[in-house]
Amino acid sequence: MTAALLCSGQGRQARGMFGMFEGAGAAEPVFAAAASVLGAEPRRRAAEADEATLHDNRTGQILCVTRALAAAACLELHGSFLIAGYSVGEMAAWGIAGLWTSEETVRLTAIRAELMDKADGGSGGLGFIRGLDRDAVERLVAEHGCSVAIINPDRLFVIGGARVDVAGCCAKALIVGAASARPLAVNVASHTPRLSSAVEPFRAAISSSGTAEVAKGRTLVGASDGMVIQSIAQGSAGLARQLAHTVDWAGALEALVERGADRMLELGPGAALSDMMRRAYPALPTRSLDDFQTLAGARAWLSA
Repeated sequence: MTAALLCSGQGRQARGMFGMFEGAGAAEPVFAAAASVLGAEPRRRAAEADEATLHDNRTGQILCVTRALAAAACLELHGSFLIAGYSVGEMAAWGIAGLWTSEETVRLTAIRAELMDKADGGSGGLGFIRGLDRDAVERLVAEHGCSVAIINPDRLFVIGGARVDVAGCCAKALIVGAASARPLAVNVASHTPRLSSAVEPFRAAISSSGTAEVAKGRTLVGASDGMVIQSIAQGSAGLARQLAHTVDWAGALEALVERGADRMLELGPGAALSDMMRRAYPALPTRSLDDFQTLAGARAWLSA
């Protein structure tokens, strides 16, 4: 048996995103690490923040990575696991795989967000288009000065660009036959050429974080190309490059299945990844941590 852990990206952070971890001592070191970088205790920040703060790029990325790290710390992981992360979730995946400590993971996540904000200039954003083929989406984004940011299964594409252009592209997609399309609550054009100037500084930050290798029993699959990452040195260029290039998440999921994943657990927040996994691979048992009432229930399902 080989389970796969899916580390979620930003966009689904919410005030109750840490409620499951009340009284979970294993998560406390993760929350302490996040507090030192976030400038506030993460559970309190999530519970008390207004919507604008929750979806601020730096805050959102740190909160989502903290959620995944806390979940992994509480799941009492044993044996072999596959791990992959969606967008900023790949930062959490690197931490869970043993390449970074929680402190280093959160610190580098903050650097990533700051570099992205600086490169994007404050006017970028993401949207999604569902139900058109890739050629049609490529034509639309070209017409509107946008780019395909993430390729998901089931003809679901995330697009990025200036927010006004993303909104226009989504509106046109509906006119030409998309099943659904709208802007997302992400205020930076992740995985598009708008962030090209962030790539090299982020690669340097990753490279300076050490020479660790993935922990025994963990297999880390890169979201950009579905290749196995074995060390910081081997994976740093790809992790940095994805800031400004399309992420093939559909390919990453296919790679997890090909490598023998027999169940998938999304660490959250939210259930976006588990929902798309069920559509793409309906026979494969897939859950989100948010499906469970307790951490004990999630642990039992994962080890069954």
